[in-house]
Amino acid sequence: MIQSILQPVVILLAWTMVIWLWMYVTRIPAMQQAKIDVANLKGGTGKDLDAVLPASVQWKAHNYNHLLDEPMIFYAVCIVLAVIGHGEGMNVMVAWLYVALRIAHSLVQVTVNRVAIRFLLFASSSLCLMVLIFHAAIPIFDLHLHG
Repeated sequence: MIQSILQPVVILLAWTMVIWLWMYVTRIPAMQQAKIDVANLKGGTGKDLDAVLPASVQWKAHNYNHLLDEPMIFYAVCIVLAVIGHGEGMNVMVAWLYVALRIAHSLVQVTVNRVAIRFLLFASSSLCLMVLIFHAAIPIFDLHLHG
């Protein structure tokens, strides 16, 4: 199995945990400042805090949730590419580009949260993901794409 493509996977997994930590380091003090009685709180979701906590605090939580959405497809396709022996070369470069774009997306969302910039980064990372899926489909479906 080619493991090079698993390196960007591990980095994005680690980045997700960095955002998780950043979320709680900012959210817990904000909840205390908002006088939210966590000990007696029942039910609800993190989205309920949107109406109570400052937006800049919630941006971290929103980004954490985003890192649990589309990147799951990235993890799956990278594992497929590694298993079938196509986890090197161009695929590794595209995987690293995907990770760089997702980290940039995170940094924009958790700081200035400019939607236009976020969209550009998200769309670019999605294109990388499409390339990886296409590259996985070629050998999986034995597609011969000769000109």
